Amino acid sequence: MSIDLTLQKIAEEMPKSVLNASDKDLEGFQKILDETIKLREGHRNLQKMIKSFSSSMIQRS
Repeated sequence: MSIDLTLQKIAEEMPKSVLNASDKDLEGFQKILDETIKLREGHRNLQKMIKSFSSSMIQRS
């Protein structure tokens, strides 16, 4: 599945509040995005660890 994103499409979908935000607001928003990405990656890693642990426990049984 390929998503065709152009700068025009991105700008059209961008809420006006984001386009008119101050640099300080955008920095705060960026921090939230960064932490969200870290949280999502951590969740994926945790799921992999649980799956691996569960598999090893089943094999030992």
